[in-house]
Amino acid sequence: MAVERPPSHVSERGEDGAAAPAARRPRVYWGYYIVGAALVTQFVSVGAQGSVSGAFFKPMSDDLGWTRAEFTYAQTISRFMMSFVGFFIGVYVDRYGGRRLMMIGVTILAASVWAVSYIDTLWQWLLLKGLIFTLGSALLGNLVVNVTISKWFVEKRGRAIGFASMGVSLAGVVTPPLATWMIDEWGWRVAWQAIAVAAILLVYPASRFMRRQPEDHGLHPDGKSADEIQRGGGQAAARDFDNSFTRREALRTPALYMIVLAFGLGSVGLGAMLLQTIPFLTDEGFSRGTAALMSSVMSFPALVSKPVWGFLMDKWEPKRLAAVGFSMSGVAILVILWATKAHAMAPLVVGFLVMGWGFGGQIPLQETIWASYFGRRYLGAVRSAAMPFTLFLGAGGPLAVSFYFDVVGNYDGAFVVIAGLWAAAAAMVLMVRRPTRLAPATPGAPGSSGAGDIAGTTPVAAPPAPVGTRARPRLRGWRGGAEAGGGRP
Repeated sequence: MAVERPPSHVSERGEDGAAAPAARRPRVYWGYYIVGAALVTQFVSVGAQGSVSGAFFKPMSDDLGWTRAEFTYAQTISRFMMSFVGFFIGVYVDRYGGRRLMMIGVTILAASVWAVSYIDTLWQWLLLKGLIFTLGSALLGNLVVNVTISKWFVEKRGRAIGFASMGVSLAGVVTPPLATWMIDEWGWRVAWQAIAVAAILLVYPASRFMRRQPEDHGLHPDGKSADEIQRGGGQAAARDFDNSFTRREALRTPALYMIVLAFGLGSVGLGAMLLQTIPFLTDEGFSRGTAALMSSVMSFPALVSKPVWGFLMDKWEPKRLAAVGFSMSGVAILVILWATKAHAMAPLVVGFLVMGWGFGGQIPLQETIWASYFGRRYLGAVRSAAMPFTLFLGAGGPLAVSFYFDVVGNYDGAFVVIAGLWAAAAAMVLMVRRPTRLAPATPGAPGSSGAGDIAGTTPVAAPPAPVGTRARPRLRGWRGGAEAGGGRP
């Protein structure tokens, strides 16, 4: 069985024991291409799956005769579907990388989005949006790209994930007003078809840049050269690698469940506001154009704040920053509720700006905490094991808010509860303590469990660097480097 080597040794010798030439630092570190590809794919995944939903909410419900809760059923089903699929995605990414998953995912997503344009009944919506649509989105979503980024970056992980997750907020800035305009001009059916075409055109090229981990190509995390590694520049990456938790070990730590609970509570408000902002504002007398603009106002600071959150994460404790972000969102939703009732535009804009800034940190902060607390070696398996718990907590939020509206006729009480949940999330994340391992994981050792650990199986370790690894190993152009070994795709 091939034994995975620590990053500092990956290029020293090939499989036959002969010394392999050390890889020099390339002109542009391939990890930055992966960050760009991740930004694009998250823009598509989140834009199609979540950000545009508010624009379609009332037009589809009114046209097809659904209640708001019925429309939201698909959103709730999709969370459960995402948690089921995510349990297996992380293991695959650890072993083989995410490129093929992403290409399959966008094909499924585009086909199901196109099919949505022909639906006439509720069961068709639940099947396509709740199940098939979500399957495609999960295969190219943030679990795939953020696990990959965490393998390529250690010292610069916060910044890398921060820049990549700008795609999530960019979707919130661009897609609500664009989808609203398309619906008003062409109707909601043609708008879904346009989204399907755009997904194919954006994700197919982006997915070609994805690679599993730098060691497969004779490179080092953070783009460090062999000389820098020899001078001790790779100590942070080596510690991260050696202290990585297997799935079984992570599931035994209190920190995993505390992180899940904190960010699960935070996701209730995030999901509800992404879906309900436009109908909430139009119900209060604002035009659809103004409501879509406020949705973009909320997403714009989330977009520009992500690199800032990322920079701060590389300097300060991420959990404290997460508490700040949750608190900002909780205060902001109360301001928004008051300003809407008063039709006070200036504080309404301020409320959405502050909420967006708080939103902006949730994804990069969560991903950085997972990677820094549990290491990158088995990160896909650990994240996929935790994902079902997080998604289950957030699944009922949008549906509960819709039910509340159908019964009460407004969103007031629901938004106050969401503010309380954000306050609870802020308190909970501060109580998380970094887990410690008693000894490094040894692949193949009795009782060890790695990326493939579901029932105590022996992990499938990454292959060592190929013999004669070149300084820039087949990472140029469209046909460079297989995800797991540097050969042709």
